[in-house]
Amino acid sequence: MSHVDGNSLAGDLREIFAVDLTVATGQCAGCGYKGSVATLRVYQNAPGIVARCPHCEEVVLRLVRGRDRAWLDLRGTVSLEIPLES
Repeated sequence: MSHVDGNSLAGDLREIFAVDLTVATGQCAGCGYKGSVATLRVYQNAPGIVARCPHCEEVVLRLVRGRDRAWLDLRGTVSLEIPLES
């Protein structure tokens, strides 16, 4: 099977990240808890934003913003189910 480069993801990713992610359902890599992003415990008193699982307190998301870019770390999330408009 042949492959193409990651530029082929541009359209699909633009559609996904143009939605309200607080309604997305995430699964914690630590304990397996599933819940909406809105249920995460968010800590903003740091150089970035840290979101922890409301069940086990593991870090599931980190977001750091600079002047012209942002870094999003989801390594504490097994999956993120994002509802799309039909």
